Amino acid sequence: MKKFLIAAAVIILLTPVGLLAPGSAWGEWGLDEIKSMVGYVPSGMKHFSDTVKAIFPDYSIPGFDKNFLQSSIGYIFSAIVGIAIIALVFFVLSKIIGKSEEKNE
Repeated sequence: MKKFLIAAAVIILLTPVGLLAPGSAWGEWGLDEIKSMVGYVPSGMKHFSDTVKAIFPDYSIPGFDKNFLQSSIGYIFSAIVGIAIIALVFFVLSKIIGKSEEKNE
């Protein structure tokens, strides 16, 4: 568990490095970028773009993205929330799978 926490901390602290790169990250394109790249927006993307919203759009905290330091804090906070959600999902799944395995024994 200690190695996981150290690795997670390093990843979290390195997330603001993405702010230094020009353009957008692969796969994080908006509808306008998709349209300019392929010539149209797939219907599924168009439909679900109104339904599915990011918790922290652009990895930032609303109103707290005026300079590099504030943007870095938004990236770090987004990473913490993302890792926490993934850890929670895996924890819940391990409990569910563990219970189903106990019933089968």
